[in-house]
Amino acid sequence: MYYSSGNYEAFARPLKPAGVEHKSAYIVGSGLAALTAACYLVRDGQMKGEHVHILEKEPIPGGACDGYKYENVGYVMRGGREMDNHFEVMWDLFRSIPSIETEGVSVLDEYYWLNKKDPNYSLCRATVNRGEDAHTDGKFDISDKGAMEIMNLFFTPNEKLQDKRITDVFDDEVLSSNFWLYWRTMFAFENWHSALEMKLYIQRFIHHIGGLPDFKALRFTKYNQYESMILPMVKYLESYGVQFHYGVKVVNVKFDCSGNKKQATSIEIIREGKNDCIDLTENDLVFITNGGCVENSTIGDQNSPAVFNTEIKAGGGWDMWRKIAAQDPSFGHPEKFCHDPEQSNWMSATVTTLDQRIIPYIKNICKRDPFSGKVVTGGIVTAKDSSWLLSWTINRQPQFRLQSKDQCLVWVYGLFSDKPGDYIKKPMRDCTGKEICMEWLYHIGVPENEIENMASKSVNTVPCMMPYITAFFMPRAYGDRPDVVPKGAVNFAFLGQFAETARDTIFTTEYSMRTGMEAVYTLLDIDRGIPEVWGSVYDLRNLLNATVQLRDGKKAIDMDLGFKEKIVLKKVLKKIKGTDIERLLKEYNII
Repeated sequence: MYYSSGNYEAFARPLKPAGVEHKSAYIVGSGLAALTAACYLVRDGQMKGEHVHILEKEPIPGGACDGYKYENVGYVMRGGREMDNHFEVMWDLFRSIPSIETEGVSVLDEYYWLNKKDPNYSLCRATVNRGEDAHTDGKFDISDKGAMEIMNLFFTPNEKLQDKRITDVFDDEVLSSNFWLYWRTMFAFENWHSALEMKLYIQRFIHHIGGLPDFKALRFTKYNQYESMILPMVKYLESYGVQFHYGVKVVNVKFDCSGNKKQATSIEIIREGKNDCIDLTENDLVFITNGGCVENSTIGDQNSPAVFNTEIKAGGGWDMWRKIAAQDPSFGHPEKFCHDPEQSNWMSATVTTLDQRIIPYIKNICKRDPFSGKVVTGGIVTAKDSSWLLSWTINRQPQFRLQSKDQCLVWVYGLFSDKPGDYIKKPMRDCTGKEICMEWLYHIGVPENEIENMASKSVNTVPCMMPYITAFFMPRAYGDRPDVVPKGAVNFAFLGQFAETARDTIFTTEYSMRTGMEAVYTLLDIDRGIPEVWGSVYDLRNLLNATVQLRDGKKAIDMDLGFKEKIVLKKVLKKIKGTDIERLLKEYNII
């Protein structure tokens, strides 16, 4: 496996890998990483579809990329996905996945056309005082000292950030700024999460710093991610004869790690309540989705809370990873991520409007018509003064193809599920769907004497608790996640958010898909370059632009410098006068 960039390899088709007709594949899980691996097996690996087996414990595919209407409960979207134009692996694959809506069109085509025609941006990023615009006004509002803390983190070697928390590198200069409000609510970072992941995120998306306050950097699918991304992939795979096995729990994968090579020898499963085993040879490739950010997630309903269930049981991603990790040190340390769900949980809720009573309050904040079919909030709106740190978003409607045209789906989430609310005086995790909706209605400005009636009769709200949703942000060190293909592995790979791949950032669709592509290309030795992670962190123009954007447009020479620094700066400016360096710095408003 190797990386490449540019058109030369981007549009090339690889030769058929040697011996692939004698190989089979078993994929544990059916989330985005797993489906990506299956797609690359049949597209670039040219493996026969009937040789590819997807083992999924649930009755439907998709993993965390869900979107479903539960009978007698309602619509549920546990989370949402924000995409970037430089998700190189994602677009490499989706250019080949046919749309399930329009014949002769790829998923990439329809996505590209949609976001060109209806570009994303927010008109209100945050509110205070029950629905009033917080007037963050696109400003980061960060001091020079805070900007320097971010810059210092940016240049700190990864090795020095092992097991460090964000609070080890930032103080209130950053943590009380608009920058942190934008950042933590958009990416779901908590103060105690990994400083290393924070650094990697800043580097990965340095080209989008200026788009952080109003989300103009983001792009979204037409419908929920299940219908827009997962279903087209499933249909594509089924057209090749790929075998989906639902209701199959993978309990463990056994390995022979003697000598210089590591080989998966069997997969222990529970099928229809009975224990079974799949024996493996070196020609049977195994792709393992270890861990799981939506493991143990539960849903409630309008009148019932979602249970906070932290018990790790056999047949789940965490228990399976524990059993695998016990067999070899290179298989990672799951306990680093799942040991304390109090530090890795948050809650979401899906609100479905049943009449028009709430719509005027939504319009007042987002300044758009939710039923226009176009961008609505343009990303999350955060109630800045919410005890739950409540945020909500409305994507293009309808969010489901079969959704009624007079219904609007709102996704609500709170980072602090253990804190009492401001209107509902109890923790979010103890609230019914109706109560979560009441808290949201309070923060968007609905009169208090109308809140309960509206939450009871004008909407249906389904809460969802996810104990491990940000487990991948827990402080970690190198080796805590297994490499996509561990050293010496001959027939297996790890997939998803808890597998290690160089430089890309977790909690993105791109990360999941990249692990799937790298796993397949490595095990089949496919002779084509994997698209390199977008190199904005190495582009001087992006670095200069981000420096100015972070300081709300102020020139670098306007920083509060000491006497010695001012003397040095004066000499440097004199030295570069009349050069291309001076021209570049002026172009990007540095001087």
